[in-house]
Amino acid sequence: MKIKLVCVGSVRDASISAAIERYSARIPHYWKFEAVNLPDVKTGKTADANRQKELEGAKILDETAPSDFVMLLDERGKELTSREFSEFLARKSVELPRNLVLVVGGPYGFSKAVYDRADGMLSLSRMTFPHEMVRLFIVEQIYRAGTILRGEPYHHD
Repeated sequence: MKIKLVCVGSVRDASISAAIERYSARIPHYWKFEAVNLPDVKTGKTADANRQKELEGAKILDETAPSDFVMLLDERGKELTSREFSEFLARKSVELPRNLVLVVGGPYGFSKAVYDRADGMLSLSRMTFPHEMVRLFIVEQIYRAGTILRGEPYHHD
C-alpha cells in the first residue's frame, strides 16, 4: 500500500512547511508515501464557495484512481486515537491493492462529487484548524502510526 496525501493550496508558513517536510521524510521508513499539493483555485472576488469547491473537487478527483481508498479529513469524520489510527493503517496495508488517499480540502471543504467518491472520513478533532496545521498533524500521525506498529520509542500512552 502507498499512502498518498492530497492537499489543496500551499503552505505559506516556513516553520510549518519545514515540520511537514521533516515528518514526510520519515514516513517512507514505514510505507510508500507521496504528497500532492494542488494549487489554490483562483475564482475571483465574485465567485462563490460552491464554485470553488467544484473546481477543487475536480482536481482532487483527478488524483484518485478507481481502486484507491479515499479518506477525507473532515471535522464530521470518525475520530481515532493514535493507536486506533495505527491499527487502521495496518489493516489497510493488508487489505488495499493500491493507494490509501488522504485528502485535505480547501477553505470551504469538499464538493458533493468528492464526498460521493470518498470511502470514509477522518476527523483530527471536532475543532476547525488551518489547512497548514492539518497537513502537519496528519503527516505527524502517519509517522507516529509507523513507530507504534514497529514498537519504536516515539509514542507514549
